[in-house]
Amino acid sequence: MPHSSPTHLVLIPSYNPGPKVLETVRAARAQWTPVWVVVDGSTDGTASSLQALAAGDDGLRVIVLPQNRGKGAAVLAGVTEAAAAGYTHALTMDSDGQHPAGLIPAFMAVSQAEPGAMVLGKPVFGPEAPALRVKGRMVSNGWANLETLWMGVGDSLYGFRVYPIAPLMHIMRHNRFMRRFDFDPEAVVRLCWAGVRPLNLDAPVRYLSAEEGGVSHFKYLRDNALLTWMHARLFIGFVLRLPLLLGRRILKPTP
Repeated sequence: MPHSSPTHLVLIPSYNPGPKVLETVRAARAQWTPVWVVVDGSTDGTASSLQALAAGDDGLRVIVLPQNRGKGAAVLAGVTEAAAAGYTHALTMDSDGQHPAGLIPAFMAVSQAEPGAMVLGKPVFGPEAPALRVKGRMVSNGWANLETLWMGVGDSLYGFRVYPIAPLMHIMRHNRFMRRFDFDPEAVVRLCWAGVRPLNLDAPVRYLSAEEGGVSHFKYLRDNALLTWMHARLFIGFVLRLPLLLGRRILKPTP
């Protein structure tokens, strides 16, 4: 039987993931109740497949957005409805099979023990992981740790994590950015600024080949340009908040 909670749910934003999404959702449902999927304007037919799956599963809900808005926008749509339904925390995971559904209960348990924190997956890469992607994320991680004054962000890009919903919604409603690929790193930095402590847990990540059903929407130039612009904005925000961050570190140093 899957674990269940009246406060914590699994939230899966999904955009044209191909049939792998059904395996991902079934794996998540085997671990947790409830699981919600936000279909972000997909055009690959997976919305109808997911709705058919949900028709026979009370623990699965599918929210379909009429057009593609980006990962961050999909997460915001999901957590807004989750908050209205009384949920306080959401574990986000990708729909393409890269994230370890088997670790959902462990991440949720840490979040339930430390509800004021965010629980961040720290990726453990397999030999198939593209070296360019692995090394490239070190740049974003370095910037994120500088911008948070080394509060302890293990990885800024890995989307397998548990968010406290209320501070995440507050940040997103007061910020017009972080709606697309920039969501994961910007959410971590801004939540740290808001005083939400990061906790890190190791988690494997799989890079699936096309033969295995892997689908990637990452565009190297476009998405790295988006991250560069994001970190430029965040660095300005970091400088403005530096006295506050320094004061917080002096009064309560990060372990």
